[in-house]
Amino acid sequence: MDSESSSRRGRFVAARGISFALVAAVSFFIGLSVGTSGSAPAIATHVPFIGDGLDATPDSSADLTAFWKAWNALSANYVITHASSTLPSTKERIYGAISGLAASYGDPYTVFFPPTEAKAFADNISGSFAGVGMEIGVKDGVLTVIAPLKGTPAEAAGIKAGDQIAAIDGKSTDGLSIDKAVSEIRGPIGTTVELSIIREGKSIDIKVVRDTIQVPETKDGLDEKSGVYSIALYEFTANSASLFDQAFERFKASGSKKLVIDLRSNPGGYLDAAVDVASHFLPKGATIVTEDFGGKESNQVHTSLGYLDAPLGTKIVVLIDGGSASASEILAGALQDAHAATLIGTKSFGKGSVQSLLDLDGGSLKITVARWITPAGHWIMGNGITPDIIVPYTAADAAAKRDPQMQRAIDFLTKGK
Repeated sequence: MDSESSSRRGRFVAARGISFALVAAVSFFIGLSVGTSGSAPAIATHVPFIGDGLDATPDSSADLTAFWKAWNALSANYVITHASSTLPSTKERIYGAISGLAASYGDPYTVFFPPTEAKAFADNISGSFAGVGMEIGVKDGVLTVIAPLKGTPAEAAGIKAGDQIAAIDGKSTDGLSIDKAVSEIRGPIGTTVELSIIREGKSIDIKVVRDTIQVPETKDGLDEKSGVYSIALYEFTANSASLFDQAFERFKASGSKKLVIDLRSNPGGYLDAAVDVASHFLPKGATIVTEDFGGKESNQVHTSLGYLDAPLGTKIVVLIDGGSASASEILAGALQDAHAATLIGTKSFGKGSVQSLLDLDGGSLKITVARWITPAGHWIMGNGITPDIIVPYTAADAAAKRDPQMQRAIDFLTKGK
């Protein structure tokens, strides 16, 4: 996974802003990391800091008359009504205006951090802190759990993919940015955060104790009865490509030619890890995903490294669900479009955009600058990946400890149906 340069943009260190995970100890796990030119490999969750070389030329097409009327009316008429309140400084009002401008784009991943929040943001992605172990995003305008990570407090507390977070410690999340939600949920080890969850139309209050998170990255093995080998990837970290390679060697040594790659509840991570895994099944140069900049600059196509080392005749199933996001969707979409694997499960989350973080007057402006597109031209953002064979996994299945999606994959690989 640690291949350099192939995923870099010439303008600045490549960014892969896919989603935000709420765990601890490693900055990647909050979906963010800081890169310096020539250092870190590009990742699906990377957000770089770049210098403030921004164009300050006024846009002559923008009529700011109404803005200045509002500014002057507030300055002339606003009266403090609470003893604890203070008038905002000129700088604070400017920051508020920039925040509103960013919010007007209607994109939960495009936000402005004033200096205090920007510093906290930078401190958090450069150091350790405690979390609950889940990845969140915004779906249909609502703060939503992409997936609880394996073996974390969130999973143990009963948080599930698709849960809508209505409130954090009693405070509504309506209009709350993902970044702000991250800061509200994290906290010292051993402390508790209470999440008000909406699940299947019902409200549930779940208390989760924060902790330092250690997440298993892979699990693999042969089902002796069916002869099907499965490799579960729980995330895409700096180690995931190497760990998958090791599991893949065990698969080949097993003699099986029936493989399940389980990406369920995998919230994503390093783009290069997804490229490396896909390269086992796609010829050299085959498109894995395109980074589309909407005409603002040339698109960047990420292609297979061409390992193509699966045993001849191997049949592959990829399992996905609503907790599969970002790099998981990139891998699943690439294999589906190339007809290299059959996808089984339920529709994935749909997180496929790229963010860059710019220094701005002491604050930081995070902007969505690109979107991920599968080889067949499918937009991942908001759409997700639809399986070839849809198989639900219900609460009753979970309670009965049965896995209809895995069973369907085994049936498909052994019986061809």
